[in-house]
Amino acid sequence: MTYLISAESLADQGADCLFDCSFSLADAEAGRALFERGHIPGAVYVDLNLDLSEPPDHRGRHPMPDRETFAQRMRAVGVNQDSKIVCYDQDTGAFAARLWWMLRWLGHGSVYLLDGGRAAWEQAGLALTTDITDLEAGNFEAREPLTRLCDASELPDANRVLLDARDERRFRGIEDPIDPVAGHIPGAICATFTGNLAEGRFLDARALRQRFESLGVLGDTVCYCGSGVTATHNILALLEAGFDEPALYPDSWSGWITDPSRPIAWD
Repeated sequence: MTYLISAESLADQGADCLFDCSFSLADAEAGRALFERGHIPGAVYVDLNLDLSEPPDHRGRHPMPDRETFAQRMRAVGVNQDSKIVCYDQDTGAFAARLWWMLRWLGHGSVYLLDGGRAAWEQAGLALTTDITDLEAGNFEAREPLTRLCDASELPDANRVLLDARDERRFRGIEDPIDPVAGHIPGAICATFTGNLAEGRFLDARALRQRFESLGVLGDTVCYCGSGVTATHNILALLEAGFDEPALYPDSWSGWITDPSRPIAWD
């Protein structure tokens, strides 16, 4: 099974719900501005800060909303029980993967990520629009999760592979331009999410499997990142590679460091 869809397939098959998740951690308004300048026809904008997270707290920079609150948000933007959903962002899928994962967290299996995002759509010669889609409330209800979560109390764990999706400089504690403390959770392996990509698209399943096996992924795996966003990119890649469903530590590094008693590693 694949969780990816190409721009050409999306243009041919369409989707019941199409969500633009474009965002920039450096400028919270940049994603919406990009959407307003032009988006894939039929798309609705979903904001990482406002729609996919609660305000920052002890759980980090992008705390998860509770399941029912998020289900209500999905109903409000037209999601039905049987909707085929496609998520995309400006290019890598780093932000769209968060929505992809959250919908699976609510038990919705028919959700896909546009491989290469808006950039791939344009590269395929397909038109953008500035038209705004009229919305009717859907009938979506949360069901049994298709995903797994991991709590801070379960980490570190020598019996689990712990993958950190951030870049190596943040992981190694050299610098962190986003969070006040650099470093990583002891025992973690640096698995920068961009390593899942080549020329903006996901590697094929075989190459992804080789990547993760070379990092030591063999059994139970937990994924984290800075705030529970790009970790979902690794989860999608692991599933594409044929691994069992990994767990997400949603608070991730920005939540881990709110408790000074938790250990920090630099290497």
